[in-house]
Amino acid sequence: MTSTLAIDVESWPLAEAFVISRGAKTEARVVVARLSDGTREGRGECVPYARYGETVESVVATIGAFGPPVSRAALESMPAGAARNALDCALWDLEAKRQGVRVQTLMGLPPLVPVATCYTLSLGTPAEMAAKAQSVAHLKLLKLKLGGAGDAERMVAVRRARPDARLVADANEAWTPEMLPSLLSVASQCGFELIEQPLPAADDGALAGTVRTVPVCADESVHTREGLAELRDRYDAVNIKLDKTGGLTEAVATMASARTLGFKVMVGSMVSTSLAMAPALVLAQSADWADLDSPLLLARDRAHGLSITNGYVAPSGPELWG
Repeated sequence: MTSTLAIDVESWPLAEAFVISRGAKTEARVVVARLSDGTREGRGECVPYARYGETVESVVATIGAFGPPVSRAALESMPAGAARNALDCALWDLEAKRQGVRVQTLMGLPPLVPVATCYTLSLGTPAEMAAKAQSVAHLKLLKLKLGGAGDAERMVAVRRARPDARLVADANEAWTPEMLPSLLSVASQCGFELIEQPLPAADDGALAGTVRTVPVCADESVHTREGLAELRDRYDAVNIKLDKTGGLTEAVATMASARTLGFKVMVGSMVSTSLAMAPALVLAQSADWADLDSPLLLARDRAHGLSITNGYVAPSGPELWG
């Protein structure tokens, strides 16, 4: 069936600045692909990411040059990334609406259930991050954004502030090989469950010769299932994001490959609205960790957005997606 394609660029203000080692942002800029068959409309949201050479303008141009008509088979020839993610998720949404069933049913999966999500603490001073951790005492799974120098103090401060919390951390490539042993030791002493992408992707070969006292997770070092096998000596887990894989279809295949290779899995996301979180929640049903807290970081979310209660993100109705 022929469908028409429309593209929207939207800005969603954040409740407070989101700070990582590469910089800060105060809004989520997203691109939404809308596929319509004249009666029903499917939507998919993506976040262009400069770290991967993407801009809003380049993603809009890529989506616009591709369609219509849009089919999942045709998407296989499109490079993985944000543009393909928007189109793939829009296709899943449209197919579900055409058939009158939820996406998980189309995929042969059971009904979705709420999933525990990380809550992200932006990079700051040890005192600032500890205070933020204390201010969300009802949230039991915290993810610290780290930045290199001062990270030992940040990890210790947050652990002291929240002895009850489960902790993971994301260095966003800010550590060096020389920092690695001592910072992993501190993370171990503080009871961290996972350290995400400590080294730059180009330098992560150093992980192969390091005793990893805390499991280490690949993020920037992994995009799709290709190349996963080469990471087994460096990483214990992989962070699968739909904006990296190019949509839910490849994300499911990447998770299957990761499990076969013995990796644990985090399902993550960029800073975006519930429209981007909804398809990721399908994948997160079988993840070891989920990082889908973006609705909590926004000043306001979409209508019919996901509900997050005491750190558990619940499935949405079909009004939002799928």
